[in-house]
Amino acid sequence: MIKTIVLMFLFFSMTVHALALPVNRLNTHMVMPKTFTTNYDFEGIVALSNCSGGLIQLEGVSDANPALIMTNGHCIEGGFTPPGEFVSKRPSVRTFILLTPDGKSAGKVTANQVVYSTMTKTDLTIYKLNETYADIKAKFGIRPLTLSSSVPSMSEAIDIISGYWIRGYSCSIENFVNELHEEGYVWKNSLRFSRPGCETIGGTSGSPITKAGTKIVIGINNTGNEDGESCSMNNPCEVDQNGKISFTKGYSYGQQTYWLYSCLTTSNEVDIAVPGCQLPH
Repeated sequence: MIKTIVLMFLFFSMTVHALALPVNRLNTHMVMPKTFTTNYDFEGIVALSNCSGGLIQLEGVSDANPALIMTNGHCIEGGFTPPGEFVSKRPSVRTFILLTPDGKSAGKVTANQVVYSTMTKTDLTIYKLNETYADIKAKFGIRPLTLSSSVPSMSEAIDIISGYWIRGYSCSIENFVNELHEEGYVWKNSLRFSRPGCETIGGTSGSPITKAGTKIVIGINNTGNEDGESCSMNNPCEVDQNGKISFTKGYSYGQQTYWLYSCLTTSNEVDIAVPGCQLPH
């Protein structure tokens, strides 16, 4: 989970050294990739104290519903959820910074609940806010991203936009990985990004993966192999259907998010008790 940050959040300071650090160790040699630019529309993108995220709206959900924010499971407050476990309907008072289209701060919103969080199968946290989508539009003029219910496509052009850094990447989905293993965590059908283009760095964890040039979210950025090691923290490895392990320094990955739609109630609320829910529960 190389994108988690352990320093205090300094939102607009692009000149501070070593802002985004991998878990449990200081990386003072982080280099901002040349492909990591500011040429994006940041409406719907949010900044967390340690990660990036997105203000998302599910297909068919009313603006009168409480708004949702999506980030990684490893970005949740209180530390990593152990492999095979999940969090459901836990109270939260976490705050988030909403960004304007040009990347400035529009203001803050506050969660009242962790709707769901896991680092198993996918790397996902969903927060419910005190504010509705209508409240946010009225107060800040900000529209949400739409979370797609469809499976991403091979070679699909994508953008990965970070609220922490107020920058983004463009590339494509290079491959689907049967299993991605990292320090005991296993993610299914992960998305590998093409290069050059999406050389993600610390702080970009939780950034929504959108269809290029759109506000449609098809996944979530979460990790990459930093050191060329195999299956260790910050060095995920790929495991194919025959159990063969491979790993390559510099490969970056994202996770599937469409599974959330299998866990919706008739009133479009996320509930893992729904029969057929494909998220760990």
